[in-house]
Amino acid sequence: MENPCVAVIGAGPAGLMAAEILSAQGLKVTVYDRMPSPGRKFLMAGRGGLNLTHSEDSESFVSRYGAAAPQLAPILAAFGPKALIAWAEGLGQKTFVGSSGRVFPKAMKASPLLRAWLIRLAAQGVELFTRHEWQGWDEDGRLQFGVQGTSVSVRADATILALGGASWPRLGSNGAWTSILKRHGIAITPLRPANCGFMLDWSEHFRSTFAGQPLKGIALSFAGRSVRAEAMVTTYGLEGGGIYALSAALRDAIAVHGSATLAIDLRPDLSLAEIAAKLAATKHGQSQSNILRKALHLAPVAVNLLREAHGVHLPKEPEALARCVKSVPLKVNAPAPIERAISTAGGIAFSELDENLMLRAIPGVFAAGEMLDWEAPTGGYLLTACFATGVAAAKGVIQSLARST
Repeated sequence: MENPCVAVIGAGPAGLMAAEILSAQGLKVTVYDRMPSPGRKFLMAGRGGLNLTHSEDSESFVSRYGAAAPQLAPILAAFGPKALIAWAEGLGQKTFVGSSGRVFPKAMKASPLLRAWLIRLAAQGVELFTRHEWQGWDEDGRLQFGVQGTSVSVRADATILALGGASWPRLGSNGAWTSILKRHGIAITPLRPANCGFMLDWSEHFRSTFAGQPLKGIALSFAGRSVRAEAMVTTYGLEGGGIYALSAALRDAIAVHGSATLAIDLRPDLSLAEIAAKLAATKHGQSQSNILRKALHLAPVAVNLLREAHGVHLPKEPEALARCVKSVPLKVNAPAPIERAISTAGGIAFSELDENLMLRAIPGVFAAGEMLDWEAPTGGYLLTACFATGVAAAKGVIQSLARST
């Protein structure tokens, strides 16, 4: 086969990385994306500081992928955090390790990295077609795209699907590919929100007064796991790093039981006895709000969260009030909509893929990134697996094309 043509559908990290690997081998590569420009969700991920990967040991790193760890372990061994850091620095983006072990580019943005990357891809001959919405295959097996109201057919010797999950659809990933692949008999685990916020039934006073305010210095607990992180009160419930860390367990519990109870410790640095002693030492005659503010330095949002959970009339006895502070039970009713989630769980079942990420039912078609059935917490794990599976799928294409020549 002379100069095979490879189509990559999806211009996010997985798709662009696949295009880089393929084009470096001299293959003709065309990337298609339904958005007007590439890497939109990648750019959004960098708005608060692009967390590329994590510096922890490889065994701990792989364990973050839960049930999908066995499938992802060899893929991450071939292209893991160290390889990703070297790749970024090869594009002129020096990195550093933050205090939490997370790895960031020194520029703290995605845009310089993406610009350098697109220049490299263009130099390697990669073509990029935007505003091309993938619609499946025609009767002759050619790829079909919707382009400004018309249908365009494309022949490809191999195809890599890297269409993402279903979070933040306005940035490109809308999950529409699931119905296409299901028609071809591909088993797909339903897409669900991951690293997401949760819905709570706030009182109107609490919602209108405190939405948009952070809960700082807290610990959140569920199902035997506790995390120290901030949370943000929203009109619909809670979101933020602490909530995201527990989101998979909360989501799955709600699916089984209809709701779940999250516990918040408003002063995790103090023991129950220390809190009770501080409360007992306050002067008589003060309001409870002032007592909690002065003795424990609780912000108004925290004081009112206590009342949301334990009732307007909190106990006056110091030890009983201390117990309330140490455990604020909040009933969460549902995950926030998938459109608001940072990422998604679910996707193409690994049983549908061979060891090179090729769809067994559709030879010559590979899949990478968030389309696959895995999920991971924030902290660099999401991006690393997207890059790594893009590399793996590209190598699978190269092997497949080599066998057919």
